[in-house]
Amino acid sequence: MRIAPSMACLIVATILASVAGAAEQTPRTNVILIMADDIGYECFGCYGSRQYSTPNIDAMAAEGMRFTHCYSQPLCTPSRVKLMTGLSNARNYSAFSVLNKSQKTIGDYFGDAGFRTAVAGKWQLYGAEHYKPRFRGKGTLPGEAGFENFCLWQVDRLGERYKAPLLQIDGKNRQFDKSHYGPEVACDYLIDFMKRSKDEPFLVYYPMILVHNPFVPTPDSQSANKKQKQRNFEDMVAYMDKLVGRIVTTTEELGIAERTLILFVGDNGTNKKITSQLNGREIQGGKGLMTDAGTRVALVALQPGTVPAGRVCEDLVDFSDMLPTTLQAAGAPVPDGLDGRSFWPQLQGQTGTPREWIYCYYCSRPERTKPSRFVRDQRWKLYGDGRFYDVANDVLEKSPIQQVEAGRAAAVAKQKLAAALQSMPSEGQSLLQFDR
Repeated sequence: MRIAPSMACLIVATILASVAGAAEQTPRTNVILIMADDIGYECFGCYGSRQYSTPNIDAMAAEGMRFTHCYSQPLCTPSRVKLMTGLSNARNYSAFSVLNKSQKTIGDYFGDAGFRTAVAGKWQLYGAEHYKPRFRGKGTLPGEAGFENFCLWQVDRLGERYKAPLLQIDGKNRQFDKSHYGPEVACDYLIDFMKRSKDEPFLVYYPMILVHNPFVPTPDSQSANKKQKQRNFEDMVAYMDKLVGRIVTTTEELGIAERTLILFVGDNGTNKKITSQLNGREIQGGKGLMTDAGTRVALVALQPGTVPAGRVCEDLVDFSDMLPTTLQAAGAPVPDGLDGRSFWPQLQGQTGTPREWIYCYYCSRPERTKPSRFVRDQRWKLYGDGRFYDVANDVLEKSPIQQVEAGRAAAVAKQKLAAALQSMPSEGQSLLQFDR
């Protein structure tokens, strides 16, 4: 039987409309990006620790994917600027506590793509009132960074972060009494946002207040002794894990777990006053250092039905990769010109296009410090000043490899890393340069 052309066109149009309708009804993937403050990879059970209690993050790793080679900047503001913009600090970092106003952030990109956006926890990107006049107000407010909802410590004022916190909520500063715990308030805010937004695609950015010093007791601590810094830090790690568990549980209770990608990461190494045991080795916190103790952090991903369970990935991940990865996962456009590379294929169990190296440019206070920089892969590390290490066998970087000692593997690696180092900017903003 022949079908008239007009009828054939009608059938095709009906099929196409049906396919388009189905696509429109397919829920978009939500993204929850959680970043703990001042905690290295050595503080998690899923990375081998027996000292700290992290059952919820360990469960995320067991039910999802754990990365062994994720690298941050050595300090909080540099890491935040890199993560939020997908760019190396050499391109857009201007000062501690400042995110230049011209920078387009993860909040902007998701908002432009039609997502609801919320951020809660620690901001420290505006230049609050306690900084010197040349820094105050030179950065970016959360609303200017694409976040329509926010509950944050240290926006324009400092105040306490733990007991009786001072938080800015949706543009208004609010002083809480001693019955309130800052990290809990921020977590409650995000859970309320998720409940209100469960039928819409959303981005939750959760730069946690925990586990940054001061090392003080948590609401779950058995002792109220503020002088037990190591013990209090361990309690703070446990409470941080508890809050992460609340976020994960909320996605399950709302029935959105399978369409929500959750990434958990640390922003830099642990405080230098903290000592941890890992696989029979003592690790002193390395916050502010360019070594593994300052830059190697945990990264765990969870999305039931999408991220393969129990998978360990040894691919390199740089903090600039978080932006393109989350955008691709959400089906949002990924802009050109980023330094980051998406590892979304790896999160789906595919090979992807793994990095061959990462680049770290670090100059925390450009007005008075000189930059340090390195490129590295999983084993080898080359600094801008020529120091070259086999980090896999010299994690403390005590014995730089001399040219006369280098075997063929080392020579080949150094040549590769030298070319990579030359391909990236060697100097960022050496003088204070703020957007007006």
